[in-house]
Amino acid sequence: MNRVILASQSPRRKELLTAMGVDFEAIPSDFEEHLDDARDPALVARELALGKAMAVAEKYPDAYVIGSDTIVTINGRQLEKPVDEADAKAMLRELSGKPNYVTTGLAVVNLSRNVRLLNDDTATVFFNDISDDEIAAYVATGDPMDKAGGYSVQKLLGNMVDHIEGDIATVVGLPTAPLARMLEGCGITARTLNEADVADAAGF
Repeated sequence: MNRVILASQSPRRKELLTAMGVDFEAIPSDFEEHLDDARDPALVARELALGKAMAVAEKYPDAYVIGSDTIVTINGRQLEKPVDEADAKAMLRELSGKPNYVTTGLAVVNLSRNVRLLNDDTATVFFNDISDDEIAAYVATGDPMDKAGGYSVQKLLGNMVDHIEGDIATVVGLPTAPLARMLEGCGITARTLNEADVADAAGF
C-alpha cells in the first residue's frame, strides 16, 4: 500500500482529496512561502507547492507527498493572506467589480523513488460590485483571514462572486483533474471531481 500524505492543514483540500477517493493522512508543512510579483504566478505556485511537499517528504521519504499552493492575482499583484481585518477589507475593495486570477500549483514527491511531479491550473473569478457594508460584514465572520486574496469562493459564490471561468476546484485549492493524473501515474487510484462533487465536498 502506497502511503499518501497531504502536506496541508486546509480543511478544503482535505475534503477534496477525500472525495477523490484517496486514502491519506494530513501533515502540515512548515515551509515558509514568499510570493514574487516579478514572476509568473504559475511558476511561483509550482515552486511553493514543491517547497511544501519537500519539507514533509524529507521526514517521510517513502511516502507520496502532495503539496499545493494557491495564489490570487489582480492587476499583476499576487495577494497573500490578509495580515489583519483592515488588510482583508482593502483586498476585497480591490477585487470588487473585477476579475481576479486564481492559480493553484501542485507537487507530488516521493524521495525514495525519485518522484517529483509538478503541475498547475488557473481559473478566473468574477466579483460583483460590493459595498463597504458587505465587505465589513464578511470580514467580521473571520472567514477571509486564512485565505489567499481574503476570500473563500464557496462562501461568496452567488452573491459577492458572480461566476467562475475554469475549474472550481482550482479556486477551492486543489485542482482534481491534474492531481488525479499525477497520482494515477504513481499507481494511486484517484478520481477527478466534477463541479457538483466539488460543491458537495467543499460545502457550497
